[in-house]
Amino acid sequence: MSRPRPTLFDKKKTVAENRRARFEYFIEDVYEAGLALTGTEVKSLRFGEGSIAESYAEVRDEQVWLVNANIPEFSHGNRHNHVPKRPRKLLLHAREIAKLHGAVAREGMTLVPLSIYFNGRGRAKVELALAKGKKAHDKRETIKERDWKREQQRLLRDRG
Repeated sequence: MSRPRPTLFDKKKTVAENRRARFEYFIEDVYEAGLALTGTEVKSLRFGEGSIAESYAEVRDEQVWLVNANIPEFSHGNRHNHVPKRPRKLLLHAREIAKLHGAVAREGMTLVPLSIYFNGRGRAKVELALAKGKKAHDKRETIKERDWKREQQRLLRDRG
């Protein structure tokens, strides 16, 4: 019998967050994936540097890759420093990779990284979402909803 998966991930230190992703996409499923990094990349992330604002993930040769994520060079690194925008391999189970590949190929879904963080054991992880892009009218609806919730909070604060 398999061990039950935790519903929320154990995030100890969030390094980079893609806040725009929840506005641009409908989030269907969320996965936790490990990151295959070099030593200087880990050190740079531990200092809180890194950006996933314009990055995405893709399935290639039965492996998942994080593309266009920017982890700047480590300031105290030597000539063996890493390339900042190289594709990085994401570590997932084979069954999860097959599921993601099927969803991206058949249903036109997109793999979007939501955040990079360190878990309780000190491992770098990526919160990866299987998402579907929003149309312009969906984005307008999201803005209306957000503004109305903000107005509700303001009214409750003033009257309560």
